Amino acid sequence: MGARDRLIASAVDLLGSNGVAGTGIAQLLDRSGISRRSVYLNFPGGKSELVAEATRAAGATYSALLRSLAAGADIATCVAAYPAIWRDKLAASEFTAGCPVVAAALGRAEAPEAADAAGAIFTEWEAILTERLVAEQVEPDLALSLATTVIAALEGAVVMSLATGSMDPLERVGAQMSDLIARHTAAASAVG
Repeated sequence: MGARDRLIASAVDLLGSNGVAGTGIAQLLDRSGISRRSVYLNFPGGKSELVAEATRAAGATYSALLRSLAAGADIATCVAAYPAIWRDKLAASEFTAGCPVVAAALGRAEAPEAADAAGAIFTEWEAILTERLVAEQVEPDLALSLATTVIAALEGAVVMSLATGSMDPLERVGAQMSDLIARHTAAASAVG
């Protein structure tokens, strides 16, 4: 892995655990093992540019995972699988590492380009879920509304699990969102 990729990977990890404000150049250098000079050679815009790239990289990884999950099962099953994705990450970090995309969204004051990237990523996730819901015969406007609700609820549940040090919010929300989607897809199938 080259210097640029190591810096991005380090920034993704640090964003998830420290947020934008807590992700400094010193921590990035320490985590990545890269020289200060390499940071500015690869990211002339400094920390702000690196954080934006890290946000896009994390978003692309999660988007690919979401596409993979959505392609392999009905959408209710896909949504039900979401807590399992976060269960290991939360436990391994002892409830200190959350979603780097959420961290970027919350860091607008320090890294507006990263917050904009986070907004684009959330929109992409909505589109992935909306497309899959429409494929299961849910009306497009309702599908978009459901996709927004699911993403907001599940991302919020990760934040609540971090705050409480418990998987319970994530498990409860995952079950409720899966049930919500199953009811809507079943109703759409009955009509269609």
